[in-house]
Amino acid sequence: MLLTKEAAVSVVVIDDDDGFREVLCRALTAASFDVVAFDRADVALRSLKTTLPHVVLVDLYLAGVSGLDVLAQVRELDPDVPVVLMTAQGEVRTAIEAMKGGAYDFIEKPFGFEQAAMLLRRAGERRKLVLENRMLKDQLVFGSGLERILVGASPAMHRLREMLLRIAPTPANVILLGETGTGKELVSRCLHEFSGRQGRFVALNCAAVPESLFESELFGHEAGAFTGAGKQRIGKIEYANGGTLLLDEIEAMPMHLQVKILRVLQEREVERLGSNKPLPINVRTIAATKVDLKALSEEGKFRADLYYRLNVATLRIPALRERREDVPSLFRHFLHDVALRMGQEAVEVPPDLQQRLLTHEWPGNVRELRNAAEQFQFGIPLSLDGGTLPDDTGASLDDLVAQFEKMIIENVLRRHQGNANAACAELKINYSMLYRRMKQYNIELGDYREP
Repeated sequence: MLLTKEAAVSVVVIDDDDGFREVLCRALTAASFDVVAFDRADVALRSLKTTLPHVVLVDLYLAGVSGLDVLAQVRELDPDVPVVLMTAQGEVRTAIEAMKGGAYDFIEKPFGFEQAAMLLRRAGERRKLVLENRMLKDQLVFGSGLERILVGASPAMHRLREMLLRIAPTPANVILLGETGTGKELVSRCLHEFSGRQGRFVALNCAAVPESLFESELFGHEAGAFTGAGKQRIGKIEYANGGTLLLDEIEAMPMHLQVKILRVLQEREVERLGSNKPLPINVRTIAATKVDLKALSEEGKFRADLYYRLNVATLRIPALRERREDVPSLFRHFLHDVALRMGQEAVEVPPDLQQRLLTHEWPGNVRELRNAAEQFQFGIPLSLDGGTLPDDTGASLDDLVAQFEKMIIENVLRRHQGNANAACAELKINYSMLYRRMKQYNIELGDYREP
């Protein structure tokens, strides 16, 4: 789990003056620092080899080992740990030399404890930021398993994974915007898994719950709250306490219930039906939708205040046609998945089928592709969007190349929202060549620009 700026700054204090060290540690503890103190540098260094704090505060002159020696050894353990030197008056020149050698800062004795606290807090926040950046880089490089869950090497998927890893550790509410079948619930589960939250992931499809049961599903009820309420029921919001609540197809939520959800998000408490006792909650809310909620709110079909409460961060999940380059790897991924579940060997994908997969529009997105992979693994003729997959085996090489070239140009234009200069830069061609290809394939820039 990423460290947060609200976590206490941990400080190791090394000073052989017992009286001063004790007073300093009491003052820092009172200022909400997590303090561990040592009177000997060698003992402190043995401890630092197993656990590094946010900051090391060390006296410049110690019996046996100097503060400069401690600085050098701490930098060997981790050069990004801030080391603050305590110096006596007249030792400024030595301290400045130490800063050239990697010390974070120095403070002259006698000093005010408020001054020391400000310096250590600043150093601690820097250390936390370094640790957070390291964790994020590790996650981005190794994916922490995310690349095996959200499969795809396209720029769109790289951006989605990067944004997800940035947003997941925060408490921010999230709107997931994507067409049917793009994997909104999978992305929401990833947001929960990479958040570090200890509570449950709870999903509710707003379009699947009858309006008469909606309040009971969300808020729960006490026994006898209404006819048929024979026993107490915990609602989805309360059940998700400490975790994540997914409101799928939130655009289908009745308007009068949107007001109640807004109150829950604002007050961070929920009341079961039939109860007057508010229950405090800590829930991260994810709203999944296939429509533009802002446009819907402007039409008066969705509450604007709820939209802005939910829209702390928005993740747009690309449609499969916007990342066609991922289709072959996704198809093979699904083939291996179903083969593993069935105890079979995955069927090889012939080149002609791969080409046909690339040129299909995939209106059902990833869900449709998964179904196609299962059909192919089972030896069933591929049936997509109400018909069989077009057979291009009779097409000439020139026709296949033209289809592929048109698809690539359309994908790039869609990615850059009709910006021709950006498309040329990505394709590494000049505008004249792009214009000729667009004319050849009847591609219009205006079709890819946002209204």
